Amino acid sequence: MSSPKVGFVSLGCPKNTVDSERILTQLRTEGYEISPSYDGADVVLVNTCGFIDSAVQESLDSIGEALKENGKVIVTGCLGAKEDLIREVHPKVLAVSGPHQYDQVMQQVHQVAPRPTHNPFTSLVPDTGVKLTPRHYAYLKISEGCNHRCTFCIIPSFRGDLVSRPVGDVLSEARRLAENGVQELLVISQDTSAYGVDTRYKLDFWDGKPVKTRMKELCEELGKLGVWVRLHYVYPYPHVDEIIPMMAEGKILPYLDIPFQHASPSVLKNMRRPAHAEKVLHRIEKWRQQCPDITLRSTFIVGFPGETEEDFQTLLDFLEEAQLDRVGCFQYSPVEGATANELPNPVEEAVKQERWERFMEVQQRISAAKLQQKVGKTIEVIVDEVVEEGAVCRSQADAPEIDGLVFLDNQTHLKPGERLLVEVEEADEYDLWAHPV
Repeated sequence: MSSPKVGFVSLGCPKNTVDSERILTQLRTEGYEISPSYDGADVVLVNTCGFIDSAVQESLDSIGEALKENGKVIVTGCLGAKEDLIREVHPKVLAVSGPHQYDQVMQQVHQVAPRPTHNPFTSLVPDTGVKLTPRHYAYLKISEGCNHRCTFCIIPSFRGDLVSRPVGDVLSEARRLAENGVQELLVISQDTSAYGVDTRYKLDFWDGKPVKTRMKELCEELGKLGVWVRLHYVYPYPHVDEIIPMMAEGKILPYLDIPFQHASPSVLKNMRRPAHAEKVLHRIEKWRQQCPDITLRSTFIVGFPGETEEDFQTLLDFLEEAQLDRVGCFQYSPVEGATANELPNPVEEAVKQERWERFMEVQQRISAAKLQQKVGKTIEVIVDEVVEEGAVCRSQADAPEIDGLVFLDNQTHLKPGERLLVEVEEADEYDLWAHPV
């Protein structure tokens, strides 16, 4: 008798991807098969995103598609925290649960597709669990939730306050991944630099020695694994300065993803974000003195309620002075349940679009100039895939799916996950072309 099959749709951010991987791993551990199609599945799981309106709509559309194609649908994830909304649009869903409610999801699956009789010796799950990323990189989630209350964000209402994973568990997972061929660990959470605050930096044990549940100690241990370690979603707390020497020494990648969001004090105040752009600029200068190769990535919001032309010009001036390497920009979009919706003086859609275009024009010029400086230099890259034209790679300055690429023409003999030194030949606004040294 064949095992029950579960279809799976995973939406949203890397943190959601890790949740999906955990559920998929449990399904495989219990002997379920994962169906590659709707019609072959006994039930379909949809792990949703609910951060902004477009993500909510995508989640609702995906649920609708699964219902149409299969009929038996279980919903989980961030949008699951709004069960009334889901059932109003799709009353035929079988069950709904919120984010990281893994046990509840499994119980719901058991009710629809009874747990199979499982022989672990004939259906082994990899040590690393089931992964949705390519074999050579993996997301390493170190905590759930967030203690911040940014006015544009509703994530704490979905995922709760910060809960840090024990550092021993995180490091054990990291080592398993490295031992199984992963060449790059992408450290993620809602607030990576707050790791351990909720535990008062509790001591844990790993490899027979005490290690503090804190970002610095975590990075020190991850840096011993011999793989790329990339930090995402880092608030610029003072203790982040302690990480920069490790980057300069090559222990972890010289890369920081810091969501600044804006530079105007009044806008940052309305966002409930740290409002000290001049201190940030000073620290960026200091970081670059300590680690000249550091790559700084950030995201910004334009058109936030109350943003004036003067505020926006302050942001453009910050961009010019900060000379950030990688930047994303979003036009403000109201999110149901966010306190920012109550702020006065909303910005007109046409003005948002015009400011976004001006912002991107400035940053494209900065990015192009930064990448031109790399022409003629030797850098290390990792191969993501090999296509007919050659190898598609990333440098240490490039996170998967959000940053640029390095193209190695005609290098079809390389394999995904290989790391090699290349010399940069050419650059545009976002990408590089190079050849092996």
